Amino acid sequence: MASRPVTLGIDLGTTSVKAALLEAAPGHPSGFVVLASCARAAGAETESAAAGPQGREQDVTRIIQALNECLDALPPRQLQRVRAIGVSGQMHGILFWKAGQGMLGVGNDLMLRSLNRPRTGLRRALGPGQRRFKDVPIPTQYRFSIFFISFVAGCEWTERGSPPVFEPRAVSHLVTWQDSRCNSGFLASLPKPASHLSVATGFGCATIFWLLKNSPEFLKSYDVAGTIQDYVVAMLCGLPRPLMSDQNAASWGYFNTQSQSWNSDILQMAGFPTHLLPDIAEPGSMAGRTSHTWFEIPAGTQVGVALGDLQASVYSCMGQRTDAVLNISTSVQLAASMPVGFQPPQTPDPAAPVAFFPYFDRTYLGVAASLNGGNVLATFVHMLVQWMTDLGLEVEESTVYSRMIQAAAQQKDTHLTITPTVLGERHLPDQLASVTRISSSDLSLGHVTRALCRGIVQNLHSMLPFQQLQEWGVERVVGSGSALSRNEVLKQEVQRAFPFPVCFGQDVDAAFGAALVMLRRDIS
Repeated sequence: MASRPVTLGIDLGTTSVKAALLEAAPGHPSGFVVLASCARAAGAETESAAAGPQGREQDVTRIIQALNECLDALPPRQLQRVRAIGVSGQMHGILFWKAGQGMLGVGNDLMLRSLNRPRTGLRRALGPGQRRFKDVPIPTQYRFSIFFISFVAGCEWTERGSPPVFEPRAVSHLVTWQDSRCNSGFLASLPKPASHLSVATGFGCATIFWLLKNSPEFLKSYDVAGTIQDYVVAMLCGLPRPLMSDQNAASWGYFNTQSQSWNSDILQMAGFPTHLLPDIAEPGSMAGRTSHTWFEIPAGTQVGVALGDLQASVYSCMGQRTDAVLNISTSVQLAASMPVGFQPPQTPDPAAPVAFFPYFDRTYLGVAASLNGGNVLATFVHMLVQWMTDLGLEVEESTVYSRMIQAAAQQKDTHLTITPTVLGERHLPDQLASVTRISSSDLSLGHVTRALCRGIVQNLHSMLPFQQLQEWGVERVVGSGSALSRNEVLKQEVQRAFPFPVCFGQDVDAAFGAALVMLRRDIS
């Protein structure tokens, strides 16, 4: 009996890295079973030398360390069965790397075909998926002794121990979606995109424009750019240039989803370094194959084009087209599927709180994406811990979080109102948070935490009124995300707010979605 397909899903999130192994299970209601999963905190935040306190950057080396820890924690025998790898990650962000630097190591993207030929024994892959090759001269004395050579750009594969891993080399920090260096005045100075999506701070192309103006020498140090998930796919496959799905390209700005192309003419007229922009590929398609054995995953394993974490999360739990998916993790997204054939407006509306993002098979998701989610709760916890430190008391943040949720669970209602927009919103970048209807009877920890959780949900309602969901044909809401799964009070506020049945799925997140995309691709 043939073994069932197994796929690995990876999600490179803002605060954590996750990995999951899925196996096809034809008799199971979902069609798959989870063999194993692992999550590790990234702890990658670092200071921005260029943007100061407005910058939000992460150390790519720490992210890859967390990824390696996840892979190392998965069962080796199951990793040996992996037939395909799906990767998703935080959208909008950008990192840069030097494609022309690296090392020689063992791999299969540069293949030696000696065949007793004195000068041209090396066949070099020129494009993604190793579809095209050219002969490269090699010295005669090495014709019979070298069998596989791989030139690695942007990373170094090391086998100092077991298993083999890649380590970033000549790579910048990741400028994340939370970056706020591009203020309203700067964004207004940028050329108007030929796209239905506006450009906001934290978007890859906006960040490049900012660097072009404020740190032009920085950009000269790098050849290519991508999201963190594009980088990982490129390193696994040994790609000379990254591939990017339209899901991630749209999140950068200046990308036309109908023509599936960058606004190259507009960008070039503005002096934008368009050579940094990745090539575009269909989400769900194959980017290439692993150029090295990675942990116990064999070299030559298929790797999918990187997905957006939003789309991967939705894919993991949208059982029917009439489902809306609510994801509350670091940020918040409420997404519903648009009808087949739907096309978004031709011009962007920066003031619109709902955006239409590419999904799969040229369809769209209507999305209200709030910047204020689990990060607001984390900010509140950090504030409480800092207050207690100032008072001479020491307490762990995890203890504060669990105690405040317990207090809020006992406080079933409150008149206190919190607008939690400490980070503003993309359509209202200058908006701040506020607290109203304060009375002496509503000042307990339970009242404040309950009001904060309610405020996160109500802020989302102001962006995408639930009546609009009804007009789109939504019949059920599926809740997912790390902040939602560990917060019973937030679940209660979601159930209170939505006029639909609400279910909270298990094993529904971007890592599972990325694995599921590749699993269904493999089966089909």
